[in-house]
Amino acid sequence: MKEPLVPVVPMSHTAHIRSHRKPRRSATSTIAMRAGVTGGILSMAAAGASASANAAEPVTQTIELPTLTADMATQVAQSADATQQAAANYELRAERDAAAAKAATEAKKDLAEAKKKAEAKKKAAEAARKAAAERATRSAERATLSASASASTSTSTTAPASGSVATVVAFLKAQVGDAYVMGATGPSAWDCSSLVQAAYKQVGVDLPRVSQDQSMAGTDVPLSDVQVGDILYWGGKGSAYHTGVYIGDGQYLDAANPSKGVVIQDLSGYPASGAVRVL
Repeated sequence: MKEPLVPVVPMSHTAHIRSHRKPRRSATSTIAMRAGVTGGILSMAAAGASASANAAEPVTQTIELPTLTADMATQVAQSADATQQAAANYELRAERDAAAAKAATEAKKDLAEAKKKAEAKKKAAEAARKAAAERATRSAERATLSASASASTSTSTTAPASGSVATVVAFLKAQVGDAYVMGATGPSAWDCSSLVQAAYKQVGVDLPRVSQDQSMAGTDVPLSDVQVGDILYWGGKGSAYHTGVYIGDGQYLDAANPSKGVVIQDLSGYPASGAVRVL
């Protein structure tokens, strides 16, 4: 009787190495695996039966979804209100900031204007103070000159030799174009009375220094009878504020003012108040 053939299973070339051999499953793990598979199948069957039962039951409408939708609508509305309020607050702040900036600008402008006015007022006060001081100085000088002129002689003069009037007029015309400066006495700048005084000094006639006293010198002459060489004055006799000399043909020569200087002018344009004759 032949012996049964035993099948020969070829082995891996690494089968002799212990770490490369597959461990044999124990009977316990095999039984557990089978139980797990069986339980899973039973669970799936139960779930299918439950699903079938649920599918058979009628579907009823719940109120959770509408409630959730209403809550969301409320939240959206509240969010919109909050956004609108934030925008309104932002706009209000922007308006307030703009108003504050405008107020600051106007306040700065007002302050600058106030400083400017204060400075102008200060300068005006200083100018007035200086003018008052100059007037006081001139008044003192005039008083001194008047006193000295009165002590010598102011109302009587002796007639100089023939040709004296021509000498006075020639001297005056030689000064035309010179500057007018209050208190100046020549030779290139004059005031009204110093020019008249210098002109008559050329022929030996000593006149007072100031206009008030010059209007008192010599003999009064009606303006209708005025002659070349007569002294013209403007203002009251004894209180005249300006003098010049008549040179004929309705004209006079004087140191007029700072803008004109020494000039020849028409008597008709600026009629004199009176005249005196010293030659």
